[in-house]
Amino acid sequence: MNQAARLLAVAAGLVFSLQAQAGLKIQQWQTAQGSAVYFVENHDLPIIDISTNFAAGSARDADKPGLAGVTRYLMTLGAAGLSDQQISNGIADVGAILGGELDADRAGLKLRTLSSEREQKAALDIYTKILHKPDFPEATLKREKARILAGLREAASQPASIAEKALLKALYGQHPYATEENGEPESVNALVRDDLQKFYQQYYTAGNAVIALMGDMSSEQAHAIAERISAGLPAGAAAAALPTVQYPTAAVEKRLPHPASQSHILLAYPGVKRGDDDYFALYVGNYILGGGGFVSRLTEEVREKRGLVYSVYSYFIPMQQLGQFQIGLQTKRDQAQDALKLVRETLAKFISGGVTEAELKAAKQNIVGGFPLRIDSNSKILDYLAVIGFYKLPLTYLDEFNGKVEAVTAAQIKDAFARRIKPDNMVTVVVGGSQ
Repeated sequence: MNQAARLLAVAAGLVFSLQAQAGLKIQQWQTAQGSAVYFVENHDLPIIDISTNFAAGSARDADKPGLAGVTRYLMTLGAAGLSDQQISNGIADVGAILGGELDADRAGLKLRTLSSEREQKAALDIYTKILHKPDFPEATLKREKARILAGLREAASQPASIAEKALLKALYGQHPYATEENGEPESVNALVRDDLQKFYQQYYTAGNAVIALMGDMSSEQAHAIAERISAGLPAGAAAAALPTVQYPTAAVEKRLPHPASQSHILLAYPGVKRGDDDYFALYVGNYILGGGGFVSRLTEEVREKRGLVYSVYSYFIPMQQLGQFQIGLQTKRDQAQDALKLVRETLAKFISGGVTEAELKAAKQNIVGGFPLRIDSNSKILDYLAVIGFYKLPLTYLDEFNGKVEAVTAAQIKDAFARRIKPDNMVTVVVGGSQ
C-alpha cells in the first residue's frame, strides 16, 4: 500500500464526531449547466468525497432490462482512451477509491480522494473522464455481458432471487419499478454498444445530475469542482418523473416450487415516496412492527413465541414514486403456511390496534439513540446529501430528523398504517412452500 492509500485508509476510519453532534451546514446551488449541487465543508480529515447521481436507474430501461446497470458499470471500465486497467491503476496509485450505485431511481458514481493537490488532481482527472467520455469498449461489453449472464443464471436458481423477482412483477405489473436491476438474460444478451451510448446521452446530462460534495475543500473549490463535472456532461434537462404507482385492487398470491429445505416468503404493498407526509409515522411504526430486529412485534410473535421462522422483518423503501412496503420471512417448508398465517394476523392486529405507549417510547429511544451513527463519517453524510438533493428534501432534513421522530404519536401511526397498508390486497410470494 502506498503512502496516499495509507493516509486515506486512516482518514476513512476516523469518526466525523463534530458534525454528528452539531447541525450540518449544507450549501446548495446550481451550476451554469443546470446541475444541482449540495456541499458540506469540513476540514477534520484530509479527504474529499464526491458523488454524481442521475435519474438513470433501472426504472429507465423497462424496454431493455439491464441497460441502466450495464451502462453505469461500463463507464468505469474505459473512458477517454483509458482501459479499465489504466483506470484501476491510476486510482490506486493515488490511494483513491472509485465506486458507484444503482437502484430503480438513481445511478451514481462516487470518488473518495485525499485533498492534497497531487492526489486530488489525478483522481479528479480520471473521475471526470469517466463521467464525460465513457468509451464502452466492445470487448469489455462482451466480457461483462458474459459475466452478468452467468450471474443471472445463478440467481435464477436461488429462492431469494426468485421470490424478489416474482414479487416485483406481481406488485408493480407494467410500472417501470417491476424492472429487475440486473436485467433479464435475453435483454442483456441483446445489448450492443449503441444502446449504452444512447442511454448515456439521454440520461447522463448536466440537467439530470445531482452533485454532492463533502470534506476538506473550501466553498470556492467545491464550486470549481462542481462546474468542472457539470460542464463536461452532455447538455440536457432533468428526466421526466416516473409514472404513478397503482395500488393493487385485490390480493395476489404466487406459489413457486423449489427444492430448497426452507421456504422464502415475501409480502408487499406500495408504501411511501420520499418526502411523504406519512413517512415518519410509518417509519417509527415499522420499527415496532418488524424493523427493530429482536424488539419488533413480528420477531416476538412469529419467532420467539412460536419458533416458526429463522428470520422475519419488515421495511419501507421510499422512492420517487411509491416504493414497496415489504415483509419477509424464511421458515421450514412444512411450517410455511402456519408462519404466513401468523404474519398476516400480526400485521392485521398491528393495523387495527395500533401501538402501545411503551412500544412507542422504546422505539423513539432506539431510533434517536442510533441516529449519530448515521452521520458519523464523511461517506455517510455524502450519501445523505445525494438523497436530499436527488429527492429535493429540505436542507434541514438531517437537523430535524430526531425532532420528527420524537413528534410521532401512537394515533398518527395507527392512522397512517390504516390508510396506507391494505392487508387484504397485498401481494404474496412463496418460494419452496408445501404445495
